[in-house]
Amino acid sequence: MSEEPEVVPAEPAEPSELSEPAEPAASRRRKPVVVITAVVVVAGALVAGILLAPKQQETTNAASTGTPASSTSPRPSKPPTTTPPQTSTPPKVPEASEFDAWASKTSQWLDVPLRAMVGYAKATTKLGKDVPGCHLSWVTLAAVGKVTTDHGRARGGQFGTTGVLDKPLGTIEVRDFYNKVVSTANAAGPMQLSPAVWNKYQASASGGKPDVQNIDDAALTTGRALCADGHDLSQGQVWWDSVGTLQPAPLFLHRTLATVNVYGTVGQGSAAPNAAVLSAVNFAIDKIGLPYIWGGNGTGGNDPGFDCSGLTTAAYGSAGIKLMRTADTQFRSVPHVTDPQLGDLIFYGEPATKIHHVGLYIGNQQMIDAPQTGQAVQVHSYRRDGDDYAGAGRPTA
Repeated sequence: MSEEPEVVPAEPAEPSELSEPAEPAASRRRKPVVVITAVVVVAGALVAGILLAPKQQETTNAASTGTPASSTSPRPSKPPTTTPPQTSTPPKVPEASEFDAWASKTSQWLDVPLRAMVGYAKATTKLGKDVPGCHLSWVTLAAVGKVTTDHGRARGGQFGTTGVLDKPLGTIEVRDFYNKVVSTANAAGPMQLSPAVWNKYQASASGGKPDVQNIDDAALTTGRALCADGHDLSQGQVWWDSVGTLQPAPLFLHRTLATVNVYGTVGQGSAAPNAAVLSAVNFAIDKIGLPYIWGGNGTGGNDPGFDCSGLTTAAYGSAGIKLMRTADTQFRSVPHVTDPQLGDLIFYGEPATKIHHVGLYIGNQQMIDAPQTGQAVQVHSYRRDGDDYAGAGRPTA
């Protein structure tokens, strides 16, 4: 793994100023890919460990819609483990007597419109009774709603009391870094359901005619599609494949995966998340799919991406918190913690001499980083067999 260059924010350094020789132009131009290696996430309800891809395969380009991001991830000397982590009690929809308070609190913590949160919860409750073996959770439905349309707000719309958008949503086109359309053709509504999914699984939460613009109907239909054919979403590969039936693009899958981790982590908490931390994490999720740029600060133009510490610097900078620019200086300037929490920095290298890589912890043993040249910003397990993990630090501590 290459070290990150010693650079100052927003000014790409000349090769002579870097700690390593500049990489060849041909190498820098390679299409970034998401390498799926033993990523473990708690799917949906954080019911059990999810293996992003047990077969250790590599996907094609997951580059995003245009904003920059990147970094450099630890390479294990041994094959990465595929053992799911131990997980805590999954966040569940509470009983009716506690529902209103829970929905109000959780929607505020996660910046989810209350009417959307009610729709996700109602769908989860119904499908939990209809297909209990599916193990669907509101966090999966909410993550899909966030990634596809920002819970219906993508074009300035909002839900009415009946759950219908005041501004109907047609297809929201999403393009990757290479301008390739990666969204689903002719998708519609707050969950961006394709005609095929809608026609096969459409259902009305109220018993009337199903409406793709109604969050209750759209969430229920999404859940029915995810739970189809006896799917058990507590199984990692099943969760991954099921979510992929909604949209197969790695960009969508990794952003949904990251959002599931964050929503699940916050949903299990007893207190509101730190607003700056959540802002930094959401910034990093938005950058998933963008290419690694050695020395990149994400200023656009000839600087379209980030290296590892460029991403963490920009993420916390978006929340008004200034970090030192390199992984090594970040490691030596933030308080260290034993057990990482949401938004903590995850470091790799030798503490006594040089820290060469940093990522952003998103809960459930996962982080967001961009591994190296030729790869895109993505979700990784933060520990792997043979890694050189050096510890975690908390910028806001």
